[in-house]
Amino acid sequence: MSTDAVAIIGFVALFALMLLRVPVGMAMGLVGVTGFAYLNGSGPALKIIGHTSMRTVTDYTFGVIPMFLLMGAFVTNSGMSRELFRAANSFLGHLKGGLGIATIAACGGFAAISGSSVATAATFSTVAYPEMCRYGYPQSFATGVIAAGGTLGAMLPPSTVLAVYGIITEQDIGKLFIAGIVPGLLAASMYMLTVGVIVLVRPNFLPAGPRHTWKERLASVRDIWATLLLFLFAIGGLYGGLFTPTEAGGMGAGGALIIGVLRGRLNRTDIRRSLLQATRTAAAVFTVLIGALLFGYFLTVTQTPQKVTEFLTGMGLGRYSILALIMLMYLILGCLMDALAMIILTIPIVFPVIIALGFDPIWFGIIIVMTVELGLIHPPVGMIVFVIKSVVQDVDFATIFKGVLPFIVTDLIRLIILIMFPILATWLPSHM
Repeated sequence: MSTDAVAIIGFVALFALMLLRVPVGMAMGLVGVTGFAYLNGSGPALKIIGHTSMRTVTDYTFGVIPMFLLMGAFVTNSGMSRELFRAANSFLGHLKGGLGIATIAACGGFAAISGSSVATAATFSTVAYPEMCRYGYPQSFATGVIAAGGTLGAMLPPSTVLAVYGIITEQDIGKLFIAGIVPGLLAASMYMLTVGVIVLVRPNFLPAGPRHTWKERLASVRDIWATLLLFLFAIGGLYGGLFTPTEAGGMGAGGALIIGVLRGRLNRTDIRRSLLQATRTAAAVFTVLIGALLFGYFLTVTQTPQKVTEFLTGMGLGRYSILALIMLMYLILGCLMDALAMIILTIPIVFPVIIALGFDPIWFGIIIVMTVELGLIHPPVGMIVFVIKSVVQDVDFATIFKGVLPFIVTDLIRLIILIMFPILATWLPSHM
């Protein structure tokens, strides 16, 4: 059987296993090892299982993932999300739609120290949603703005998705983190602008909350010193060259622990819960990574990436047309699987195409993460929408999707802006 036929059978088997709800990492590892064994023998295939597993869990570079996950767990369990929302609400809550703008601002701040879209959406479903309902905000808008704000978790540093992209493509993770700052701020700003447009178009749709005194505002700002300090310490040290990405994660996790304990926000139970939470998430991520690396050996021996590159570049389409096809593929896959799984499964195949077309790999990482996150909120199956639904039981899926539609339009406009002006993603990394 030819290697092309083996590769096709491998992909069919992989998607069949995923449809049968076999975990993505397990499915990729099983197909990868089986295909590699068919082409090269069972002996070499068995050797790569042990070698790949050991190398992944002991590689210093891969340590960036559990460290930032632990930092995010400490931040979540120490209640910093409520402080961020309270501070943003004190300045913006009195405006029409102000609680929505405050939610986006707080999501951005929380994302900058947690690095997880799912954690951001789940957290603010419990923090911001009850407040918006209390002041009479429509359920569709309240859940839609939380879903949109949740996507900031994968863009603003530290981002687990960007870290995995950097590992797979052998790009500088620190530069990827820094590259996400301007696009992430642009995303938050455009989401806020979207809320403003909704208020202008439908003046009576969103209510205004009570106005806070300057004393209350200053008190709320004092409460977020820990969040600002932690972000400046970890990400500022990374940008300034004081830390490697792995060291920044370790210092951030240590800083979050110390701040939480000194402020009385983390007791022994909270610390234990944070450690278990980070360990479980890291184990899931590493399982997918190991499976992806094993599947990568199979792709290498079948020369799938090279053949896909030759096929796409030989179609006679312009490079931006090929980029549009790739982004469309990610939007469709976003209906079917998790962001991390999408990146791990597809980047080994897509990345050589992007390099052959002459696109900047750092810029492409930002573009793909933005596209993947858009896939997680658009109908018919948005993963973040499912997360919000699991937390907010009294809202149906149609209501959430209705609320998120204006933000999907905003995301599409933002993607076009980033494609037209790559410097938005490349300027900061070029000064590191």
